[in-house]
Amino acid sequence: MARQDRLMRLMDVLRRLPAPVTAERLAAETEISRRQLYRDIATLRAGGVLIDGEAGYGYTLTEDPALPPQSFSRIEIEALMLGIGSLDALGDADLARAGRDAIARIIATLPDGQARQAMHTILRSWRPSDSRPVVNLDMDLVRRSCWEETSLWISYCDLSERRTEREIWPLGLSYGPNALILLGFCQLRQDYRLFHAARIEKMRPGGTSFRPRRVDLLRGYLLRRSMQHKEGGGRD
Repeated sequence: MARQDRLMRLMDVLRRLPAPVTAERLAAETEISRRQLYRDIATLRAGGVLIDGEAGYGYTLTEDPALPPQSFSRIEIEALMLGIGSLDALGDADLARAGRDAIARIIATLPDGQARQAMHTILRSWRPSDSRPVVNLDMDLVRRSCWEETSLWISYCDLSERRTEREIWPLGLSYGPNALILLGFCQLRQDYRLFHAARIEKMRPGGTSFRPRRVDLLRGYLLRRSMQHKEGGGRD
């Protein structure tokens, strides 16, 4: 892991976990050794970050110069916490963790009163634990392929139990109430297709770049959907 990424992850953990945080917990959360942790704490302090505590007692982030102060109304705080909390129900552990890190960074910039409000919000997101099929995909690969506009090869079993292998240009992900859907431009059909992520059995990088066509393809798909709805359709 690059040094800057490692320091950023350590800051995120210090913001997110209740203080004081032990060196053992920090090392485990950031996936580094204790010796490296002590060096990283020293580096952050040298850079102006105020971190109270020491080995054996735990650490507390008391001032974070990297983040400017922010202010939100109480209902805005509730909305932020509700949105981040709902990520846990999507079955994407990396996305949920990113959300927790982001909200910890936001809370760290709030005045004390608003930070306490964020710790005691009244709104919660809940869904039955069995409402979404399990997705056994490398979601990081899917996201990177969308961002970088590179193709994927997938082995897919459709709703009629037909199996095909095809190269697709991944355009985006849709987290519905009961399924995770991958929108792609299928090279086999030369058309848009919606793939249930839970029914993708295998996946590997395709290596074909379709940059810079993703935005135009998405616009084309949304235009088609809009026309279908106007005509009373709406199904692919």
